[in-house]
Amino acid sequence: MSKTSPLLKLPGPTAGLKIGLFGGSFNPAHSGHLLVAETAMKRLGLDRVWWIVARGNPLKSDHGDYDARLASARQVADHPRMQVSDLERYAGLTYTCDTLAALKQRAPAANFVWLMGADSLAEFHRWKKWEQIAEAVPIAVIARPGSGPKARFSPFAQRYQSARVPEHEALSLADRTGPAWLYLDGPVDPSSSTAIRRARQGKA
Repeated sequence: MSKTSPLLKLPGPTAGLKIGLFGGSFNPAHSGHLLVAETAMKRLGLDRVWWIVARGNPLKSDHGDYDARLASARQVADHPRMQVSDLERYAGLTYTCDTLAALKQRAPAANFVWLMGADSLAEFHRWKKWEQIAEAVPIAVIARPGSGPKARFSPFAQRYQSARVPEHEALSLADRTGPAWLYLDGPVDPSSSTAIRRARQGKA
């Protein structure tokens, strides 16, 4: 489907706003996801955080039921400045690079920042056109349990070492153009989607 598809529905206003884009499978969403979103909103001075529920994840074999994942994200993202979006499903988008291109085209006056937990950064170099993503928008990596070393020494971190922004300059990240990224340390939540699924299946 074309990146200019009219089916790309924006979750809210965009002009002049600093908006964190928090993509994920959310299978299911949990308090750890919320902490990542809240940390980013506070430390980066974001006006909004959009939770973008992935239509599918090419790196995972079991995506889970989409409607259930969407419902779990809406339940967890209980904040007046957070919106949960199913824009990928309705626009027929699968890859983050295409989603970003579509969003930037539809909302050229927004200051987007891509948000991810540190556990995702370790395999970021496996994402389609990952360097294109890194150069399209600033990226904020938020601490997750046990992921610090893998994130800091990942292929992405090494490739874009010179583009790393000091943590004390976090409030300026959304005003920058890519490539620019930073790592936010802070309290972590041990919740895990995998652990939750196993517990539900009686495997914990």
